[in-house]
This record gives sequence, C-alpha cells and structure tokens, in this order.
Amino acid sequence: MAKVTVAKDSGVWSRSAQRRPILYYSAVALTLALLSAFLSPAQESRATESQVKAAYLYNFGKFITFPPNRSASSDPFSICVLGKDPFGEALDATVSGESINGKKIIVQRLLNMQHAETCSILFVSSSEESRLSLILPLAKKLSLLTVSDMAHFAEHGGIIELVRQQDRIRFEVNLQTAEESHLTLSSELLKVAVRVIQKNAKGTQ
Repeated sequence: MAKVTVAKDSGVWSRSAQRRPILYYSAVALTLALLSAFLSPAQESRATESQVKAAYLYNFGKFITFPPNRSASSDPFSICVLGKDPFGEALDATVSGESINGKKIIVQRLLNMQHAETCSILFVSSSEESRLSLILPLAKKLSLLTVSDMAHFAEHGGIIELVRQQDRIRFEVNLQTAEESHLTLSSELLKVAVRVIQKNAKGTQ
C-alpha cells in the first residue's frame, strides 16, 4: 500500500494513503519541514491555508509537554477554537482518528472562555482580538498552549503566532509565556521558529 512519509531526524512519520488526501500530506510535510527537508512553494500550494494551519495545530501538540496534572488526565486531547472558526472542516479532517500521547484528539468550538479548562491547545481567532487582555491571563492560569494568526499575538503574550513569510506559513514563539504557563516546548520546535521571544515585548501578563 502506498504511503507518504515525512522524515523526523532519523525517525519516520507516515500515513496510509487510504486514510488521508494528498493535501493533508502536503500540509503536514510543510508544518514539519523542521523535521527534514522543506517543501517547494509548488508543493505547498497544493494545500489551502486552512489545511496548513490545521496541520500546525495538530503537530504542535506533539512537541509540547504539559504539567503533570494535565498529562496524567484521562481526558481527550482537546484542540479548541475560540471565536469565529477560520478552519471549516479542515481541522476536524486533520485530527480525525488521530491521538497524542495515547489521548484521542477532539475539536471544540468555544464562544467564550467558560469551558476552556478542558482544552489543551487554544486557537484564538482574530475575532477575539479586543478581548486578548482577558483571554491570555486566563489561558496562562489554565496552562493552555495558545495559538493565533493575528498580528503581534506573540508579542502580546500569546505562545505561538502563525505568520506568513515569503508566501509560506511559519511561526513565532513566546518562550517566556510558555514557561509561565508551565509548558515545556521541544527544542526541535524552537529551532525552526522564525522568532523566539525570551521576554514579552508588550506583556499582558
């Protein structure tokens, strides 16, 4: 059976061709180009922006160590979208049937932070920009990995900001906020971030 494989250092990442469309593989290969060779712009163009960002969210979870109390929980690994959902079906399709650290992945859409304590990764939609000063401190207390594509998200205290560089999606990391959230980011992840903020430039702590 044909498989698409992405190398991870000396390891192997593979998915059955029957389980995932080719666009999924392009997105995963792009997001984890950090693990092997970068895709060409032509290869990347096969995936939509939503698919690429959805693949990032899925793969970020593999490079984060959560606090012991959260790691030991038997709850599913929940990827939450706060505010207006920019992914459509792309995120659900990406995580369907997948798991992280033995935990089934589920997707939740949230209108507010009331139920955010069940989340592991929180994608903050640009629709929530005016509420960042309320969202980010609570996310930190809950030890959530916050991700967004809104401008200056990392500078304002978000942990990972998806950015576009040379027509490709990359990411910046706010390491200080991650540490204050009691999250440990893999050195492999930090190596390929286009920017790592050691101290918040515009802290909303």
